[in-house]
Amino acid sequence: MKQLLSVAALGLSLVCGLAQAEDKARTPQQNKMAMCNKEAAGKSGDERRAFMKTCLSAGKSDAQQAKAKACNADATGKKGAERKAFLDECLKKA
Repeated sequence: MKQLLSVAALGLSLVCGLAQAEDKARTPQQNKMAMCNKEAAGKSGDERRAFMKTCLSAGKSDAQQAKAKACNADATGKKGAERKAFLDECLKKA
């Protein structure tokens, strides 16, 4: 009986470990999709589609604004064509 419980506990710990490994292997987009799916519980049809569209696109503008703000701060002291070229390169590195 003790041996059976030990094997069951070992199996459970392996399953839990694999589940955690799967979470770490997800891309940020996959994590965001999972989060939005959880938040969309109970919605269906057009309401769900509209919610998912808004939820999935929400972080993009925030990330773009943060990147633009950082690039703009780094471009301090540069003017004219030099500044434009720097900003173009900086924003492409996203």
